[in-house]
Amino acid sequence: MTEPPTVPPENTPPTVPQLDVRAAQPPSADTPPPTGGFADRPPGYPSALVWLRAGILRDWRGVLGAFLATWFYLPVALLLAVWGGLTFGIVGLFAVGTGADDQVPQVLRDAPLIGSLVEAFLTRSGGLLGGVAGFAIGFLVGFLAVLALPWMGVADEPFALLTGLIGTVVAAALIGVLYTLYRVLLEPRLLVVSGARQPSRREYARLRPILDDCARRLGLPSVPRLLMEDDPVLSNARTYARHVVVTTAVLTEPDDEVAALLSHELVHWRTGDEITSAFVRGVGLPLTLTHALPTWLMRTFPHPGTNFVVFVFFWPVLLTMRYVVLPLHARDVRAAEYRADLGAVLTGHVDGLRRILERRLSFETGRSGWDEAVCATHPPHELRLDALERASLAGAPDLVTVDRLFNSAGPVGTRRTWLLVGALTVAACLGTSGLGVVQWAFFRPEAAIDGYFSALADRDSDAALGYLTDQGSDTDTKLLAQLLRGKGYQPPTDVEISSLERDGDSATATVAYRLGDTRETTTLTLRREDETTAGLFHGWRLSGGPTPLNAAIADPGVRLNGVELPVATEGAPLVLLPGGYTATGPSSALSETPSTTMLVGPGETAAVLQLAPVLKPAATEAVEAQVRAWLDECVKQTVAAPPGCPFRYYGGSTQKITWKILEYPKLAVELTGPASAQVSTPTETQGRVEASGTTTYFGGSSPFKDDNAFTVTGVATADGDNVTFRPAAD
Repeated sequence: MTEPPTVPPENTPPTVPQLDVRAAQPPSADTPPPTGGFADRPPGYPSALVWLRAGILRDWRGVLGAFLATWFYLPVALLLAVWGGLTFGIVGLFAVGTGADDQVPQVLRDAPLIGSLVEAFLTRSGGLLGGVAGFAIGFLVGFLAVLALPWMGVADEPFALLTGLIGTVVAAALIGVLYTLYRVLLEPRLLVVSGARQPSRREYARLRPILDDCARRLGLPSVPRLLMEDDPVLSNARTYARHVVVTTAVLTEPDDEVAALLSHELVHWRTGDEITSAFVRGVGLPLTLTHALPTWLMRTFPHPGTNFVVFVFFWPVLLTMRYVVLPLHARDVRAAEYRADLGAVLTGHVDGLRRILERRLSFETGRSGWDEAVCATHPPHELRLDALERASLAGAPDLVTVDRLFNSAGPVGTRRTWLLVGALTVAACLGTSGLGVVQWAFFRPEAAIDGYFSALADRDSDAALGYLTDQGSDTDTKLLAQLLRGKGYQPPTDVEISSLERDGDSATATVAYRLGDTRETTTLTLRREDETTAGLFHGWRLSGGPTPLNAAIADPGVRLNGVELPVATEGAPLVLLPGGYTATGPSSALSETPSTTMLVGPGETAAVLQLAPVLKPAATEAVEAQVRAWLDECVKQTVAAPPGCPFRYYGGSTQKITWKILEYPKLAVELTGPASAQVSTPTETQGRVEASGTTTYFGGSSPFKDDNAFTVTGVATADGDNVTFRPAAD
């Protein structure tokens, strides 16, 4: 009757695998040798892809630790945190220490006994408390600043933040896979460079039979390639993805210890532990390379002074490795060591492994600087001996088996898995294609130009302003909308983008368009928006803003497209969008302003509005009528010098005088403004006046008649619908 299996005690460490012991059946002689693209890879995997996948996906904790420590810049964050803590701590130490007394209320300070106690406490401990609080605040600020700084630009864009994180994960995974392939494919050359060599005939004859026997007991139809390392002192062995490196000191060990050693390494090789370690190193490759230098220095120059100097310069890297990466990766490494020890149980060399563990902590050394810090985390040898004894003393034959020890790697993926992957791939492709179509249709530089001119064609000023980088905070959008909707506006038509060149976040486009009856060509510059639409798309905008008028409109009554413009003030100038504008000016009894078309092209820096009032045909007649009426009043006077009139008699003393207009002057009227004009008399069109009467001369009187020319000057102004003439003062 078979005895029941031994039940392990309740205080068994959780990392010790509870497996049953049973030796494997020897493989049959006709078992075909393994085939595949990777020579000397372990058997039991359907393909090299399954082998790599099994090793890469096994230790997610170690991968997570390497990823966080490397790609979130934990050493830099730790460095800045300590410096920030010291800076804030010193400030808090002196600021709080010197000003602690001032923070105590006067009432509390004057209280008997209590005031003295509070003052003494703050005097002796205020600076210390301030320093501690300052260090804590500075440490957190410095640490969080490094973690948050790379994501500050996308903090308000959740999709950009998500894509950034996904991109970081993909980059880390890709580097990890490439590094793993590099280590596996170039492993022979890398080992040769590190000092490994092919075994001699004597070494091969000594070790290969033991290696084959252990492999047979473990059910392995093939073995890794055996290499030697010249070290006559330490009996060590190291397992890689496709090789086992043994030191020459192993040759002097008893056969059962050599067999236990090789059984241990064969389990490492079969379970792909090196693949797991290589992928973890690859994910943290920048940290791996940085950590390699201080490790090499401390290993090459073993001295306390060297260790101190190296720690001073590399302490962020060393502490990150020790307290972040190492704890997360240690669980898988320790479990791998317990599992590899069971190889000696299956091959029947428990006593040999026990003697090895009793002599030294571990018979494996680090493979690199990273391995010495991360992978050299073997469990305590007493726990390994304890687990080894429990496994070897198990009474049932159905306990530890090769199948349960190595597990089944399985295919690359099940049918359901491949269907899911295929569906996700198709969905990703369709989604990416759809996003690409949306990007191409609505978020290209060409789309911004088309949208801008389409908004002008639709007379939508708000939409047109939305395509400009400078929309003008003081722009009168209401007036601008009225101008575009007003009668007489002509938007640019026949728009054609003849060329477009993009340079990063800027682009330059050559655009042809028709404005009025003229075909024009202009160059427009565009900028890519920093903010995203729907968290995914970066649109484009035309550089610049609306076109300002070259000068303020000073006179009331000026209209564009039938919309009266405001009188010029000290505020912002009037701005216009591209297009043609019908401009009209004010009119009065004197003048009228003919309508004109002002063309504003896209990209222009200033718009020119020129309005020239002209004299109305009837205005000259009205001015002449006013002047004649004034002259008629002048000739009614019977004095030699009628006051305010343009003529006078310069003869002797007169007793009687009368005036008569022989010819009215022909006037020249020149506008000085919309409602004012300068009135003058050209030389060739002067008026003539006749003075007649009686003069006194030496006591007698005699009649006279005098004919003289005269001119008229003054100012004519419009007074409502009438014209008023004001003669110039003498």
